[in-house]
Parts: sequence; structure tokens; C-alpha cells
Amino acid sequence: MELKGTVAIVTGAARGIGRGIATCLAREGVNVVVADLGQNADIAKEMEETARQVKAQGVEASTVNVDVRDWDQVQGMVKAAIDRFGKVDILVNNAGVISVAGVVGMEESEWDRVLGVNLKGTFLCTKAVAPHMMERRTGRMVNLSSQAGKRGRAFISHYCASKFGVIGFTQSVAQELGPSNVTVNAVCPGEVDTHMFRNVLAPAIAAASGMTVEEAWQDWIKTQVPLGRPQTAEDIGEAVVFLCRAENITGEALNVTGGSEMG
Repeated sequence: MELKGTVAIVTGAARGIGRGIATCLAREGVNVVVADLGQNADIAKEMEETARQVKAQGVEASTVNVDVRDWDQVQGMVKAAIDRFGKVDILVNNAGVISVAGVVGMEESEWDRVLGVNLKGTFLCTKAVAPHMMERRTGRMVNLSSQAGKRGRAFISHYCASKFGVIGFTQSVAQELGPSNVTVNAVCPGEVDTHMFRNVLAPAIAAASGMTVEEAWQDWIKTQVPLGRPQTAEDIGEAVVFLCRAENITGEALNVTGGSEMG
């Protein structure tokens, strides 16, 4: 797909990987709908900053408040994008959450929250955009899974279940939408220095190992990543750009992990 002049919705785009994806797409000439939980004042400010960075690339940006677990809000997001730009060419299902808990002690509500955002949210956004892309017989969908969607890890069973689910969902929808010339792929990030890793996973690793958070982060990169360096939000964004350009790739789950996941 020629990306210049296309329109993308990126969920969870206020910061971190979502912002990296939005800005990488913008550099290729893509107009971006920055979608996130803008009802939160802090997130709303971050959404505006993402939009500013997108516009700095010479393209257009708009912001939309959405909870991807809510069908009415998701439909409103898609309507707002079409009303503003006339079309949606690219959907990036990036919104995601994580927490750390053993399966025995995990609250049912926390299981529901993580699966709701990560998996149900991907389903609802796909469901809302698919008819538009099928009618136009063109489109790109990229879902954010994780290396945890390919190999289970202790104390994040709910997150792993959601990300394994994203890969299975991606493969199924790729088969459904292929005849309409819509590709559906997934990206599986590894160790990206974002809020999710620094503020949730690294503290848990640090507490279990007796290290500081910074020591835990550095040790994890050294011992788990063959390339010996973390991934960046831009690394993930570049993978999304590649999949959006590709004409003959669908149903794939692309690792961007520095080698920590090779399967």
C-alpha cells in the first residue's frame, strides 16, 4: 500500500508504543487519529502531545476519546475518523494493559480488565472498522500482541492469555478479510522501555530479585535479549509501517524482540 495520504486509527496512542507507531506512520505521510482514554486529564494532555508530534511531520491529526471495551464508544471513534478524513485505511489495535499476579491470588475483576482491553478491545475495534474496509476493498489492520503471546510467563497468565488470543484472532480475521484485499497482521514487541515495563514489570522483577528497578531492568536486558539492547517505540512503529506497506503478508505475528523470542 502506498502510505502517503492514507488515514490510520491508532488506539492507546497517548504515549509509549502507541505514540511511536503514530509518529512513524506520520513520517510516511499517514494522517493519524490518536485514540485513547482522553477522559483522564493526564492522558488527554499526552494525546495532544502525540497529535502535535504527528502534525510536525506535515500531516493531519485528530484526537478521539475511547474506551476500547465499550462498543458504542468504539463505533463513535470510527465515525469520528470517517467524518474527519472520509475514510480509514489503517487500524492499529495497540491499546493494552498489564498487571502482575499469581493465578491463585488474581481477582476475577483483574482477569476481566486485562482480557477486556487487550482482547475484547481488539475484537470490537476490528468489528467496527472491517465493514468499511471490506466495502472499499482495501485496508491494513495491525494488532499488538507480545512475545508473551508466544511463550507463557509466570505471574502474568491473564496478559499472556490475552496476547496469545490476539495472535489467534489475527490469523482468523486474516482469513476472513483476505478476499476483500484487507491484510491483518500482529506485531510482538519484546522489552520496550515504556510505562508498562518500567512501572509494572520491572518493580515486580526487582522485588523478587532484591535489585533496584534500574538494576532489574539492566539485568533483564543483559540476560534475556541476545542483541543486548532494549527495543524502542520507534522499532515497533517501523514494524507497523512495514506491515502496512506489504501487499502479500497477512496472518503473521512479527517478533520485534532483539532475539529474546525467535519462534
